[in-house]
Amino acid sequence: MLNILKNFFDSKDRDESDINNNLELLCGLMIEAANTDGVIDQNEKEKINSVLVNVFNESPDDVINILNKAIENRDNSKSLHFYTSKINKEYSEEKKLLLLEILWEIVLSDGKLHDYESSLIRRLAGLLYISDVNSGNARKRALNNILSK
Repeated sequence: MLNILKNFFDSKDRDESDINNNLELLCGLMIEAANTDGVIDQNEKEKINSVLVNVFNESPDDVINILNKAIENRDNSKSLHFYTSKINKEYSEEKKLLLLEILWEIVLSDGKLHDYESSLIRRLAGLLYISDVNSGNARKRALNNILSK
């Protein structure tokens, strides 16, 4: 799955500021999802770090810096509309589905699904114009990915 994601998000003709902006945007959204239950545990941090390094093929140092910045600013985070409006402008339906699957994996990585987390994912799916059926399928794929590891 990571290779598929890498192919979707890997774009060598974008300049570095676009890549960093997208990385900050996605990292902020992932931190928002992980922080929904009030705690960002180590499993969630590792999952976010792994996805950003493997999908975007960024150096681990850059990812750690962006991740730490997003964690520090989690209380000053942007609205979901801020994140989703930019994603809707730049990403295809397939990319948005894969992003939703990643978000499901992040919220499920601590072994618990809180009501707030599932509510956030449902709201994000709506803001990203993803149907309930497709969101449910993304959740099932995320669970399968977690269980197969």
